[in-house]
Amino acid sequence: MTMRPDDHRRKWDKNEYEKLAAERLLNQVAPKEEEPVQRENLKRRDYKVDLDSKLGKSVVINKNTPTSQSGGYYCNVCDCVVKDSINFLDHINGKKHQRNLGMSMKVERSTVDQVKERFQQNKKKMEEKQKDYELERRLREAKEEEDRYKEHRKEKRKERKRKAENTDDFGSGGGLPDDMAAIMGFSGFGGSKKNS
Repeated sequence: MTMRPDDHRRKWDKNEYEKLAAERLLNQVAPKEEEPVQRENLKRRDYKVDLDSKLGKSVVINKNTPTSQSGGYYCNVCDCVVKDSINFLDHINGKKHQRNLGMSMKVERSTVDQVKERFQQNKKKMEEKQKDYELERRLREAKEEEDRYKEHRKEKRKERKRKAENTDDFGSGGGLPDDMAAIMGFSGFGGSKKNS
C-alpha cells in the first residue's frame, strides 16, 4: 500500500482481501447440516375461539397496561395483538401462528374408509336432529291441541251461562223444575202463588 502525502484516499491490498474472501468461501461451503424440522400436519382446533368476551366492553389503556390486556385480541402463542376479530381469525389460521404451534400447512389425506365413516357420523347426526325436530313438532302440536280444547271448554261454559241467563229472563224460576224445587224445600220464596 503506497500512499502519497497529497493523496488521502486509502488504497486496499487486493491480495490480502482475496485471501480473506477465499477463506470465507471455504467456511461457507461446509456449513453444519441440520435436520429439517418435522412438523405435524394441520389439525382441527379442539377449542372454541373466544371472540365475544370483550365485545361491547370499555377498557382503560395506559402506557403501563400489558399487551395482553390492551385493546384488541391477544395471541399468547405469537405474543402479538390484533385489532379486530377478522384479522385475529386470519392470524390464527395463518402460517406464522401454525408454525409457532408446531404444525405445517399440509393437510393429512383422508382414506376412503375415513370418508365413509365421516358420512356415517353425519348421517347419524342428521337422524338425531330429525328425531329432535319430530319431538319438538309433536310437543308443539300437543300444546296447540290442548289450547284448542281449553278454548272449546271455555266457550261451552260461556254458552251454558248465556242459556241460564236467558232462561232466568223468561221466568223459569232458577232453572229447576217445580216438583224438584218442592222436594228440596224451595217453594216459591214468596214470589209466586203456584204452590198453595
